[in-house]
Order: sequence, then C-alpha cells, then structure tokens
Amino acid sequence: MIISKHLSLLLRKVSSQHMTTTRALHVTTARALHVTTAKRGGGGDGPHNKLLTHIDEEENRADMPWEFTAANKARADGIISNYPVGHQQAAAIPLLDLAQRQHGGWLPLAAMNYVAKYLDMAPMRIYEVATFYTMFNRTPVGKYHVQVCTTTPCMLRDSDMVVKACKENLGIGLGETSADKMFTLTEVECLGACVNAPMMQINDAYYEDLKESDVHEILSDLKEGRTPKPGSRIDRYASEPITGLTSLTTPPTGPGYGVRDDL
Repeated sequence: MIISKHLSLLLRKVSSQHMTTTRALHVTTARALHVTTAKRGGGGDGPHNKLLTHIDEEENRADMPWEFTAANKARADGIISNYPVGHQQAAAIPLLDLAQRQHGGWLPLAAMNYVAKYLDMAPMRIYEVATFYTMFNRTPVGKYHVQVCTTTPCMLRDSDMVVKACKENLGIGLGETSADKMFTLTEVECLGACVNAPMMQINDAYYEDLKESDVHEILSDLKEGRTPKPGSRIDRYASEPITGLTSLTTPPTGPGYGVRDDL
C-alpha cells in the first residue's frame, strides 16, 4: 500500500514535469515559427518595424511624385516587350530594380506604386515582391552598399574577419550608414560565390578570396574615388581551383574529332 502510494506520487510528479517541458517547448517552437527575425529585432516605430509597415517620412511619403525618366521609360517598355501581351506583370522584378537604381539604391513607396500602375497591377502585389527579395532596399542606403556574406561557406573561410575589417574601416556597424551617406554595411545570406569565399558585394561588384588587407584596400580606394578591380583577389579565373586546373588542362579538340571519315 505504501509502495503504491509512493509510486502514484512519483508518476504525478513526472507527469507534471513532462507537461511543463512540453508547454515550454511549444512556446519556444511557436515563437521561432511565427515571429520573424526582423520583428524580434525591434518593435514600435524602430527601424526593424519598417520592414513590416510603412510610416510616412519626409523622404518616403505615399503622395510623393515619382516617375521614370524618359530614358528609363524606354528601358521599361523594352523590358515589358520581352513578355507576351497580357503578361507584363512578369516584368515586376526588373522594373523595380530599374526604379531602385534611378532612386539612388532604394525603393520609396511612391516608386512601388508607380511600378504597380505602370504594369497594371494591384499595389499589394508589388509590395509583396519588394518585401520578399532582399535585393530591394526599403530604406535609404549609402552610395556604396557593402554587403558581406556570412553564410556557412564564407563563415568557414572567416567572414567574421571581413565584417570586423569593414566595421573598423568604415566606423559603422551592421545595418548602419556612415554620416556622410557614402557607405551602408549589411550582413546578407549566400551571394553564390561560395568557392571564392570569403567575399563581399559592393553595389554590383563582387570582391572574392578576401584577406583583411584586401578589405581595407578596397574600402580605402572607394573613399579616395578610385575603382577597385572586382573579382578574385588572388587572380584566379572565375572559380578555378586555387591549386590550379585538375581537368581541361589541354586545348579542346576541333570540330570533327573522332568522327569517321565516311560520315
């Protein structure tokens, strides 16, 4: 009888602990699945909340006049002509990119509304595209947008060194813009140059196989008005092995090689 009583108490205790653990796991899982990183990073009217809502500001008002330049209208019409009649909405991404380039590297709400009207789309459809792809910037960026990849291959090749060197050289942190509006520093996911890690993208140029001295040299060149040479900093061609070619080491054979003479 005593043993049975103790066993019953023990089972109740174990069951209670299990319920507590399950509840904690449920809360943690729900938070991870349903609250975005951007939202966890800040609230209220802070910069992170701008990813989720639009707040009128002097440089980003909904009623701000905006339209393509004459040259960009011609480019936009050329892009749209690549798609079948009635499917001009497929040009949403290239037209948003065109608008962003015209507006100094970022997309105000007025530009998104203009593109929506240009393509005969509901504005919400354009907002969905502009907020999904990280290539579109919803807030102003500097003249040089420095994007450092810190995903696994780059991390294994010491992308932290690249981030640290950028912070030291520019005097700003991740997500910040320099006081002179020249540089914005951003941490990004994979940029597709894994073989040449670590790397960073500045505007449209890739800088790969970076050492700490390379990072400082590239940023200093931009500060002085010089254009650093993009690509690998160890002068390898494309993504060839560092140790040299292991295949395709001889010139390709010409047409007809190995074909019978009577054919």
